[in-house]
Amino acid sequence: MKKTLQTAFQTRQYMLSKDFEIYYYNDHSLPKVDLHTHDYYEFYFFLEGSVSIQIGEKTFPLHFGDIILLPPALSHRPVIHDRTVPYRRFVLWISKEYCNDLIALSADYGYLLQYVQIHKTYIFHNDEISFHTIQSMILRLLEELHSDRFGRGAQIPLCVNGLLLHINRMVHERNYPKGKHTGTSLYQNVVSYIENHMEEELSLDRLARIFFVSKYHIAHVFKENLGISVHQYILQKRLTLCKDALLGGRNITEACLSFGFGDYSGFYRAFKKEYGIPPKEFLKRHVLPD
Repeated sequence: MKKTLQTAFQTRQYMLSKDFEIYYYNDHSLPKVDLHTHDYYEFYFFLEGSVSIQIGEKTFPLHFGDIILLPPALSHRPVIHDRTVPYRRFVLWISKEYCNDLIALSADYGYLLQYVQIHKTYIFHNDEISFHTIQSMILRLLEELHSDRFGRGAQIPLCVNGLLLHINRMVHERNYPKGKHTGTSLYQNVVSYIENHMEEELSLDRLARIFFVSKYHIAHVFKENLGISVHQYILQKRLTLCKDALLGGRNITEACLSFGFGDYSGFYRAFKKEYGIPPKEFLKRHVLPD
């Protein structure tokens, strides 16, 4: 690989650009790097080395072709096992603002950002052919950055956007090999998130922030797939969980507060509307005396 594209490793963990920065590192004696976080997204493309990566409290071995996506505020660091082996990788930093601008153009740019938020999966393995395609796109971007060719300013963001869309498409097609529509995958991710966070506040505004799409798009996709609104789905799930908890012996107040109802009066009204009787009457009819 051309040495002119290489960057000397730096300990700086903040961006100089407001949009994106990319580096090619090739180190032989890298000093220990402490756990750290960023306020931007980091795409890490592993080429070579006897290296693992610590993400949070877990450590994962790295192999040629691995792509790691580290969202803002997630602690991480490389763990180098053999410093005699060259440690080579590409590192792409992208600001939250730039990601939001891309997602405003197309929700497809946000698929991978949504995926790591929901599944807490940050490492994506690749075969040589798939990774060589990505590597060639990165090299083209680096060559543009280091050139003074006409149209450089217009070509660089096209290279970045094309690379991001390619990675999103690649992961999506692996997760949905039959080519299911992106709206379906968004719906499935929202359902998965709701079911795992029933005790939390689950407004459309919050879901929109988590999934990097407008609340109107989430509402449309949800209605299209399930036939009811997000609010109705959450309410029905919470009522079902509360009902099952009551049948299992939990008291009414504890049950309603455990599954996202802010107060008993709201729970009471929703329960009576759904099941036709108040919670206490339900218990009298369905719970056997000791």
